[in-house]
Amino acid sequence: MTESVSATAAQPAARFSRATARLVLADGSVFEGSGFGAETAAVGEVCFNTAMTGYQEILTDPSYAGQIVAFTFPHIGIVGTNSEDIESLTPAVRGVVVRADAEHPSNYRALAPLDRWLKLHNIPGISGIDTRALTNRIREQGMPHGVVAHHPRGEFDRDALVEKARAFPGLVGLDLAKDVSCRQMYSWRETPWVWNSGYGVQESPTWRAVVLDYGVKRNILRQLAGRGADVVVLPCHATYDEVMRHSPHGILLSNGPGDPAATGEYAIPTIRGLVESSVPVFGICLGHQMLGLALGGTTRKMAQGHHGANHPVKDETTGKVEITSMNHGFAVDKDSLPKNIEQTHVSLFDGSNCGIALKDRPVFSVQYHPEASPGPHDARIELERFVDVCASVHDRSTRVGA
Repeated sequence: MTESVSATAAQPAARFSRATARLVLADGSVFEGSGFGAETAAVGEVCFNTAMTGYQEILTDPSYAGQIVAFTFPHIGIVGTNSEDIESLTPAVRGVVVRADAEHPSNYRALAPLDRWLKLHNIPGISGIDTRALTNRIREQGMPHGVVAHHPRGEFDRDALVEKARAFPGLVGLDLAKDVSCRQMYSWRETPWVWNSGYGVQESPTWRAVVLDYGVKRNILRQLAGRGADVVVLPCHATYDEVMRHSPHGILLSNGPGDPAATGEYAIPTIRGLVESSVPVFGICLGHQMLGLALGGTTRKMAQGHHGANHPVKDETTGKVEITSMNHGFAVDKDSLPKNIEQTHVSLFDGSNCGIALKDRPVFSVQYHPEASPGPHDARIELERFVDVCASVHDRSTRVGA
């Protein structure tokens, strides 16, 4: 159910409604529904995600900091939540919008329903709205600023919620990586999940990967460890010297939230230094965007962004198409790339840039999430390429630490 709120019409300070939740947009539009999750109000940029599986991984992806996620798949919560399908310990997403909330999940791995999990993390949700209408609105008009409010008695100050949405500064110029990055260095050796066994441990690493954490997802680290890496994770503000102190065989610039130009104020000098070294550099998502900036390109804010697990991307070096998992609201402007940079991947949805590579150095990046958590596994070949180029540039004949 939706209603239009006039910016000039006098409205009462509060009103009672049978609806226990509202999604209020900055233009005054209101979607009424049923509340679940935390009984609070949260403001952010509203985007939609088209993935049909993996809602827990999506909600724990640090790249969603500052955003409210609306799921286009109608039934969210059907497999509950557990302690394994998470990409970070502390979710950064602001709010959740669904067509129908599954109150009684059915899955042998479920430990709690989504409602309880959202309450635990103080995230409000709204269900029962026309998510198709919301999605069409975003497609036509771009990602709006909005507020998800949940009150058990349906008491809302509509004008105050509209003003809260309008006061949200947006993501342009906002450095959110510092809010989701680790605070100090740590090592990672957990390997990918195996059915009926769980996660493993990398006991005999053969090479070292240093990951700059701008909001890294756990499954990226697991995929590296599963490919023989001794993974060292450093905070987003790590310097060139702090990275090279670990004698890396490869450096990964991770995914993350916010405006790449804002985070780049302190990250780009480090990235430029790493590019000049002989160590292979691989960027993912925000890391891809900041690598583009470091190499002389520019980035732009997208109207809708790409959020989902079904995005076709063409590898222009091979001609093959990969179905990929994406979550980004900024993109590298392909027309701004210097001549020494090759565009390697392009979105078949809108033609936007999805990959770059230096022509004379082992430095490359992709816009999408090659670890695909959630999503198809087509793009894991990019992780294999990173591992292979590290092997070709560095002598890995002896074990790390030998």
